[in-house]
Amino acid sequence: MKKREGDPWMPADEYGRSLTGIGFNLLYESLDRALEFQSAVLGAKVIYSDPDFAAIEGYGSKWMLHADHTYSDHALHGIATALEGRGGSVELRVYGCDPDKAEAAARELGFTVLAGAMDKPHGQREAFILDDAGYIWVPGVAIPAGAT
Repeated sequence: MKKREGDPWMPADEYGRSLTGIGFNLLYESLDRALEFQSAVLGAKVIYSDPDFAAIEGYGSKWMLHADHTYSDHALHGIATALEGRGGSVELRVYGCDPDKAEAAARELGFTVLAGAMDKPHGQREAFILDDAGYIWVPGVAIPAGAT
């Protein structure tokens, strides 16, 4: 059941054909807080949003958000709505997103910081932040070679 009124920003098939590489679609009970997380914490650009759907771009990637109600007739509906902490063990890594800034914004907006920004032995400075739906976001930047 769609809540959007009027025409979408572009036909769904046109948007679908524009996507390349690896992408992901995240389901949320409501998109309002999810959009705040995407823009204020991750610094991603909300290309389009309505009560049903949002198109996001950032760090050379595109991804989508859908409200649960748009999946009422979808095979994933029962699985997604029954989950607590939808992200489970999946880490959504956002390379090029400053983890210190993301952590500060997350704390200011009341999101859960699982691990604050720190340099890791695999050459990334990263933080682990949980959004309200339980997705684990890992903003990170490369540590310059030779830096300690």
